[in-house]
Amino acid sequence: MQDTLKRLDVMQRETPETFSGFNQMGRAAKTNGALDEKTKELIALGIAISTRCDSCIAFHVKSLVRLRTTREEFCEALAMIAYMGGGPSVAFSAKALEAYDEFTGGPAGSSV
Repeated sequence: MQDTLKRLDVMQRETPETFSGFNQMGRAAKTNGALDEKTKELIALGIAISTRCDSCIAFHVKSLVRLRTTREEFCEALAMIAYMGGGPSVAFSAKALEAYDEFTGGPAGSSV
């Protein structure tokens, strides 16, 4: 995560208007409406896993931890993501669960 943040800082300095627009879009997309922010972040996690974006997975897992997503909610979402995405999504769901446990200090090496 730290390496990604460093790379993004460099890119942001080079393209500040792009990052400003992207950040504004993110704030607008995450605003509570018919769907709450947690639901939106679970959707984003599904897309991150489906597109196999390690950095995106980390950012959205971190947001879900901030939003107090329980491990049970998290694993239920991972099951749906795996169902929709097949084998590659199962592998990247395992990465997401590892990140969740890292960010929460949860059970390392335990199975669901």
